[in-house]
Amino acid sequence: MKGSRGIGFIELVEFLGFIELMKRKRVEDSIPTAISNTINPKNTMNKATKRMNIHQAFISVGSNLGDKIENCRKGTKGLLADGRAALVKSSLFYRTSPVDYEDQDWFVNLVLKIETTLGPFELLDKIRGVEKAVGRKANTVRFGPRVLDLDIIFFDDQVVQTDTLEIPHPRMHKRRFVLKPICDIEPSMVHPLLGKNMRSLLDGLKDSEQRIVEIQ
Repeated sequence: MKGSRGIGFIELVEFLGFIELMKRKRVEDSIPTAISNTINPKNTMNKATKRMNIHQAFISVGSNLGDKIENCRKGTKGLLADGRAALVKSSLFYRTSPVDYEDQDWFVNLVLKIETTLGPFELLDKIRGVEKAVGRKANTVRFGPRVLDLDIIFFDDQVVQTDTLEIPHPRMHKRRFVLKPICDIEPSMVHPLLGKNMRSLLDGLKDSEQRIVEIQ
């Protein structure tokens, strides 16, 4: 009897272990992908990203105070830091003459093409936070000196017109310091309102307007 009881107990333990294993399997199968990926980090980016809307945006970056190139680099790093935006391509760096308010130092400018899960207004909030973190203060002169200036030029092919945000940027087609860097990245891209590509808009500017020099 003792032997038979011992065998029965072992079998019972094995049976209960099997039941527990099946319970765990059912629980794991019921966990949504986004949560289960935290258990298996290797799948996080691939599966989670497929569930999100990925947008493409072009961001103009500029500075004419302090270490201008370093300010632009800090702005770029800040924009990408939290993983909600990824750099697709960057233009060259350019030294550019000031526009509208000319009594100030030349700028350093470039353009970034990014992919982001943020919407346009979320991206605007992100940009404003990055500018502040790098040291930008409230403007006392419109178009005046800036430690860092980040502007959304395009966001997919969306057209946004509000008091706080306009996309495409309302003056980008007149700005050599925007058009030249964009042409480094995607010269054939068409302006959603004007119906012209970036190369055509750049070629349409007068040669005497807005000096620009590539930084080697």
